[in-house]
Formats: sequence, structure tokens, C-alpha cells
Amino acid sequence: MGVDSKTSYQQPVDKLLTCGMNGWITPDKWPDYRKLGIGPEHIPDLIRMATDEELNEANEQNTEVWAPMHAWRALGQLRAVEAIEPLLGLLERLENDDWVHDELPDVFAKIGPAALPALTEYVADLSHAVSSQISAITSIEKIGKRWSDARGECLPLLDKRLERFEENEPLVNGILVLELVRWGAREAAPLIERAFDE
Repeated sequence: MGVDSKTSYQQPVDKLLTCGMNGWITPDKWPDYRKLGIGPEHIPDLIRMATDEELNEANEQNTEVWAPMHAWRALGQLRAVEAIEPLLGLLERLENDDWVHDELPDVFAKIGPAALPALTEYVADLSHAVSSQISAITSIEKIGKRWSDARGECLPLLDKRLERFEENEPLVNGILVLELVRWGAREAAPLIERAFDE
């Protein structure tokens, strides 16, 4: 049985209900949703689609189940700052959804440095699921890599989180160390060594 959302989305956002799956592809290969006529005026509907519980929990055989993925990709392309908080909510709500954890860091990276305050607050809260914490950390790392002028802001955020290595789950510490090493953050070397010793 299909999802009853077809009638609740207006053109051109309703086209995303029929896009279906297009595989594990890198963000540079995502379709350009602006070519469908989707623009900033459609951001509220895209947020609603990305967070639509009925669509997100639809049967995998239904094409509509992929609509939220297309909606969050479109929000990234539109650099929709309004979408940051609602999309962060998906990390926890859809904790076991690999697509959410694989793609939302790229969406936040496309939105850019404007996502850093909300991500910083999210990362500071250790009550979130480990997978959600890791996705938020990865988002910060990807913003720093995509936006060179934000690197100086991102590195200290990862550093600050690693300072809590005694409170962190080992997997979270591992991801933080990996990202700092990848960035060649020499200034973090003493902290990394302390975390390793513990």
C-alpha cells in the first residue's frame, strides 16, 4: 500500500515522491533539484517532507520512501538554514537509518558554517545516541573541509569535544582522533596522546 502523502505536497515538491532510489552516490552526483523548479520558496515543504514520519517509515517497496532523502538533499543544495534543527532531530528519531547518518553530514556541509552553532550544541550533549554524536562530529569535520574559512572554527570544536575523552564513548573518541589526525592538527597531539593513554 502506498503512502497517502501524494495529495499533501504541491508542485514541484511532489515530484520528489516519484524519484525513487538513486544509490549510494557522492554529493557531487546528487541530482540538481533546482532543475525540477524547486527553489527557496519551497523550503518549508521540503522540511516537512524530509521529516514526514509517514514517508520515513513507509514500506521499502514504495517509491515514496525515498522522498525524504531527496528533500534533505534539496535543502542542502538550497543552503536552507531553517532546516538545520529539524534535520538534527532526524539523527535521533531515525537512529537506525543508515541513509540519515550517511547523508546528513553532507547536507550540513552544503548548508555551511551557519550549521555550526546547532551542531556544537548537539555535540556537547552526551545524552544523544553514539551514532547521532558521530554524525554530528562528522558534520563539523565536513563543514571544515568544504569551507576553508570555517576550518579555524571547526578544529577547536573537535578539540573541545575530545577534551571530554573520559566521558566519551570509545567509538566517539576514536572518530575524534581520526578526524584530528586527518586534518594534521598538530596542536591537538598532546590531547590525542592523553586520550590514547586513557
